[in-house]
Amino acid sequence: MEHVASVEEFNKIKETETAVFLFSADWCPDCRVIEPFLPRLEVDYPTFTFYYVDRDKLLDVCIAHDIFGIPSFLAFSEGKEVARFVSKDRKTEEEIQTFLTEAETKVG
Repeated sequence: MEHVASVEEFNKIKETETAVFLFSADWCPDCRVIEPFLPRLEVDYPTFTFYYVDRDKLLDVCIAHDIFGIPSFLAFSEGKEVARFVSKDRKTEEEIQTFLTEAETKVG
């Protein structure tokens, strides 16, 4: 999963790609729980390119998109937000799969 380095890069990706952004941070224990199965989800959902957004380094992006809990996910296609899974709660693999499946139905 590629890391987003700047607000400008985030904006370019969301405008030009079909992408899922994972908002996370190194210190977040709930974020560490989902790491083992994320590579498999990237393979299972090839519709999307997956990106990691460090909540601490890109706080302005988080604020602009109402991301106040992590881990959280946003999906974009053709410059539009197509789905969001945003909360401060721990997420299960099944919940993330449901989010991605629903997001896929809204792409195109």
